[in-house]
Amino acid sequence: MSKRTLKRELTLFQTILLGTAGTLGSGIFVLTGLAAEVAGPATFLAILIGGFLSFSIALNYSELATIYPETGGAMTYVREAWGNGLLSFLVGSMDSISSTFYCALSAVGFAYSLSVFFPSIPIVPTAILVIIIFVILNILGVSTVGNIQIVMGASLIFAFASYIVAGFISPNGFHPTTLFPNGRIFPAEGFSANLRTLMKTIALIYAAYVGFEVIADDAEEVKNPSKNIPIAILVSLAIITLVYSLTVLVTLGTVPWQSVAGSTTALSDAIKVFMPGLGVTIIAIAGMVGALTSINSSMLSATRETFTLGRDGAWPSALSRLNRVRVPFIAILMIGLVSILITIIGVVDFLSYITSAGYLFVLFFSNLAMIKLHKKYPSIYRPFKAPFFPLTPILASITCVVVIFYSDLDALLFTGLVVGIFAVYYYSKIGIQLWQEAHKRSLSPGRWRILLPLINDDEKEGLLEVGSLLAEAEKDTNLCLLTVLPGALVTDFESSNDYLEKIRAQRHAILNRFIHYAVDRNVPMYTKMLSDATMADGIINEIKNDDNVKLVLLKWPEQENSGEIYRKALKRLLKETKVNLAVLKDRGIKDFHNILVPVGVGLNSRLAIHLANDISMQEGSHVNYVRVIPEETDEEGKEDVISYLQEIVMTQLGKIPANSTLQILYAEFIQEAVIKECETNDYGLIIVGSAYDITDESLFGPVCDTLVEKVPYSVLVIRRNDRPAASWLHQQAKRLQRD
Repeated sequence: MSKRTLKRELTLFQTILLGTAGTLGSGIFVLTGLAAEVAGPATFLAILIGGFLSFSIALNYSELATIYPETGGAMTYVREAWGNGLLSFLVGSMDSISSTFYCALSAVGFAYSLSVFFPSIPIVPTAILVIIIFVILNILGVSTVGNIQIVMGASLIFAFASYIVAGFISPNGFHPTTLFPNGRIFPAEGFSANLRTLMKTIALIYAAYVGFEVIADDAEEVKNPSKNIPIAILVSLAIITLVYSLTVLVTLGTVPWQSVAGSTTALSDAIKVFMPGLGVTIIAIAGMVGALTSINSSMLSATRETFTLGRDGAWPSALSRLNRVRVPFIAILMIGLVSILITIIGVVDFLSYITSAGYLFVLFFSNLAMIKLHKKYPSIYRPFKAPFFPLTPILASITCVVVIFYSDLDALLFTGLVVGIFAVYYYSKIGIQLWQEAHKRSLSPGRWRILLPLINDDEKEGLLEVGSLLAEAEKDTNLCLLTVLPGALVTDFESSNDYLEKIRAQRHAILNRFIHYAVDRNVPMYTKMLSDATMADGIINEIKNDDNVKLVLLKWPEQENSGEIYRKALKRLLKETKVNLAVLKDRGIKDFHNILVPVGVGLNSRLAIHLANDISMQEGSHVNYVRVIPEETDEEGKEDVISYLQEIVMTQLGKIPANSTLQILYAEFIQEAVIKECETNDYGLIIVGSAYDITDESLFGPVCDTLVEKVPYSVLVIRRNDRPAASWLHQQAKRLQRD
């Protein structure tokens, strides 16, 4: 598992309705009258030609999406064709931003449709509420979105079917003479004029066909993609073309085209003639459902494209974070927020240009990518092969050029502006990365410290070895051996002489044991002695006076006479220090050949992952990252758990290291599973994150305390420095998980 993967849970039926309902949005409701103003009865011909030309793109997408059944769609194809450079970045960014703008526009369209029934409803707050609802649905999981799409898609198809059937069978409905008055298809004279009219109309209505590509964008979530993706794309486009053609026939065959020319309510105007009352209500509801399906599909498409951009490093990597049901929740939140901002700002009309023009930019390069990929990988396995290659990608590319040529000039100018902004961001990002690398190289070495307080002269080798390993793993880090002298002894010179001699001898013995670690590992090391009221005061003040301390490494308190005093001091350090703490229960570390890391949900567990990886990189160790679940968990739940474990490790390390494994352990309690695992397999070290809800009776929580007591191997307990608010949030998240 080298990268984050989404969960495949969209069935063939869900995928077909995702493409169908996502395309049958508000476009046909608005564009029918606008197209009739340009082409008159020839609107029907333009719809058919537009659908035919779209099939060339659909065939290309069917082949590409089955070769690369990943989320991302066009960006993935362009990246595979020309590499992970500026072009793939621009295609992915334009695809994402186009879908985001369309999501906002559809939300506003829904609000306006709803205002027909509730005239006093506020448009902008209603649109924002709808966006928030779909953000929540998307975060809950793609199966939830798919089920919602089934309901909305089925109701939308039912509404169109009612419109078409009633229009053809009603005596007041469709008449050929109304559609073609005087037997003429084109309102103008002359072949060239009619051709320009037809091309301009195709360019106008072509955006209504854009929508089936959401299937390619979400290919990573489709079950059996090699079979289901081509079927879903082609079937959904066939349904769309059939519905569009028959809808235009009924509309312009019921009401003369001159009567609806330029109208944005052409379908409502026609249904009033052959199905008044109930029919008007059905079409009004269909308009709202169409807007909702557009929101749903465009948000799904935008978030998956954003997820891919984050996963590939083109956009911030946080956008590729997955939650427990393996959906990109950070990307969903960002797309929802941007859609809301577009709605609030009030520039929706102007930004609507980016929807169609941006999609054309994306479609053009994805078609060219198919030609490039055939030359680059002639022998690659193609589960679905587009017929008549290279005719299909050439025809699709020409279609995009024609539509662009006849598109609105404002759309092209705005698209160019957005592309320019993304290009500036791309090169600025590269420049910042180069500057950061140069800045790191210019920093002086040894600026960070790992603090290792010396408690007594029986410090075991393990503490020194772990400290030197961590210092070696972290660049520009040195190891400070700190001795704290009680203040009373320092002021009473005579009584302190013997004690100081003892301390010096202790430090000398420890240095003799440590020197070979410092030499072998080339770790900068120095000693420091200071006086303070108590050991805890000395460590706390040392940290306050020097903010370069990255980690304090301590031994686990033993059960000797001074153990309770040290335990109280450690409790105080946990509460008052603002740095990372690591406490080692040393049972004699022979080697680090095998490291066990129980992975929880908190930040302490995240730091444990980092430290285990640091040690393994130095020692060539194997790290076993484990997660504990109840034994009765079903297979789908187990798959989600292992994927979530993968997500956590990848988020911290950027990848799944080759020397690591991900494993599920089965038990009701974490400590029970880890103890059983340690009885079965041999480990050199256990690294575990501390609990957040520590009580007075517990040092690091019941899990850590039990493991230290009962596991036969050395245990390193980690407590990451965290702000109170963040710590509280993690505690609540953990409680919710238990509930």
